[in-house]
Amino acid sequence: RLIENSKKVKTIWFDSKYDASSHGIMYLRNFLGKNNGFSYPKSIHTVEDTIKVTTAVNDLVLDYFAGSGTTGHAVINLNREDDGKRKYILVEMGNYFDTVTKPRIQKVVYSKDWKNGKPTSQETGISHCFKYIRMESYEDTLNNLTLEDKHPDMLGLMLPENVKEDYLINYMLDIESRDSLLDIDKFNDPFGYSLKIFNYETGEAEYKQVDLIETFNYLLGVEVQEFKLKEGFITIEGKNNANETILIIWRNVAEKSNADLKEFISKTMRINTADTEFRAIYVNGDHTLNDPHNKIFQIEDVFQQLMFDVEEV
Repeated sequence: RLIENSKKVKTIWFDSKYDASSHGIMYLRNFLGKNNGFSYPKSIHTVEDTIKVTTAVNDLVLDYFAGSGTTGHAVINLNREDDGKRKYILVEMGNYFDTVTKPRIQKVVYSKDWKNGKPTSQETGISHCFKYIRMESYEDTLNNLTLEDKHPDMLGLMLPENVKEDYLINYMLDIESRDSLLDIDKFNDPFGYSLKIFNYETGEAEYKQVDLIETFNYLLGVEVQEFKLKEGFITIEGKNNANETILIIWRNVAEKSNADLKEFISKTMRINTADTEFRAIYVNGDHTLNDPHNKIFQIEDVFQQLMFDVEEV
């Protein structure tokens, strides 16, 4: 039933506004032009009314086949109409994310209405922030593999045919390539970590910077409460999955020594690492911090364990 008036929703929606041709295909063309590369998007009204029926004004809407971004568009429209606080999560693996999905969300935030790719009601623009995250693909993983060929003839001479494949998959790719999947040495400068990422526009794998700091937050499952950049250190305070308070400290080890780290923690942050204010403290690089409670962990070790091991940290 519709939340605002408890009216029962009909089983079949036959109104013309649900037509995907005029309110899907043509509607999207107004935003992105005729040659947007997306053939049959849903009617914006179909998705808006579905959200109206199934959610409240402060709910979270998830669409794990985002397509052209109609769901995100609908959420923004509804929030604009009723001053709602709905949030959305869109998941998409199509190559058109950069040319259709993301630009559509950007445009609908700027103006509710568009014609031939131009805004027609800029006064309807709203304050809005969204974040998009790229997951490392299988192809990207392969592009970053490096195997040290210590014995080029050993595999062919010593291993029988029936175990070669098992060796390649379960040992060589898992063990000998692990250092290339996660280069621990590069954690000394966490702000410059990069991986080869496939570029669909050029058809080539290109080096792109990876956000190690946010990746670690996700791996650790931390709920970030405070993020600061001060004196060359990045500090993150938050809660872990057990609702315990934790602290994460990042630095460029070549620029910030252990003495600098100690001084920053004691004088700037005014923290005594021997106290129990934090359940755990994570620091990149080797350190000489006072740790009587064994609660200070090196980020590199935890990162690698969370990526490759089953055991929880």
